[in-house]
Amino acid sequence: MAKMDGLSIGQVAQQVGMLPTTLRYYESIGLLPDPIRQNGRRCYDLSIFQRLEMIQTARQAGFTLAEVRVLFDDILWSDSPAAKWNDLIHCKLREMEQMLVNIQSMKHLLEDILGCDNEHLADCMLHTAQRHRQEVR
Repeated sequence: MAKMDGLSIGQVAQQVGMLPTTLRYYESIGLLPDPIRQNGRRCYDLSIFQRLEMIQTARQAGFTLAEVRVLFDDILWSDSPAAKWNDLIHCKLREMEQMLVNIQSMKHLLEDILGCDNEHLADCMLHTAQRHRQEVR
């Protein structure tokens, strides 16, 4: 068998702590460029690690794969990448703020239900849920 000049999909996956199927999926949706093939096998150069690091960082920050794709396709190579990136970040921050509001509401609802007595739990849950719906409006 001929020696490969780059890294195999298994080697890359192991080094970044991902499954090879994840790398194949990222390729299929355009997050990773198609690698060079040697003897029919994927062969990656070291630049793959920078791209994967960018994907992992964006994912940790809460960006969806579709948003990461926008970053790679529409932002990084545009005339004003900083402004477009800032817009995407501000949009994500607004989304997270709403998520935090929702989580706080869920927490308060659970705390109120926890205070119900077991004897009238169903009534208490219904009353608590109605009160919380009114507060959210």
